[in-house]
Amino acid sequence: MFGLFSKMDADKARQLSPVTLAFVGDAVYSLYIRQREVESADMRPAELQKRTSALVSATGQSELLMRIEGAFTEEEAAVYHRGRNAKKATKSKNASVADYNRSTGFEAVLGYLYLTGRYERISQLIEGDNL
Repeated sequence: MFGLFSKMDADKARQLSPVTLAFVGDAVYSLYIRQREVESADMRPAELQKRTSALVSATGQSELLMRIEGAFTEEEAAVYHRGRNAKKATKSKNASVADYNRSTGFEAVLGYLYLTGRYERISQLIEGDNL
């Protein structure tokens, strides 16, 4: 049965398309950043949107990735490379191709970690804690 935090077997998650993993990871990252911003300050929704959009953009994700990429496990690095190198159906309107590819790889890692139930690791990577 499906549940919001149901875990997928790692082998099954690895078999998913990297673009599918990035699809999930995009939602995970967006929700994480939105919740963090809501908890950090009492702001109007318009201000929250402005603050979060810069962080969740391909450029913002690429900047974060440059700081944490060296901390990926071997498994995470493999998922990242699959996502970064995947053929994508769309192009970014506001980011370079390199930033867009890196952000897709990062989102694939987050999607993989989420689907396999590694929520603490998601926090470690996004916050840069204990890397």
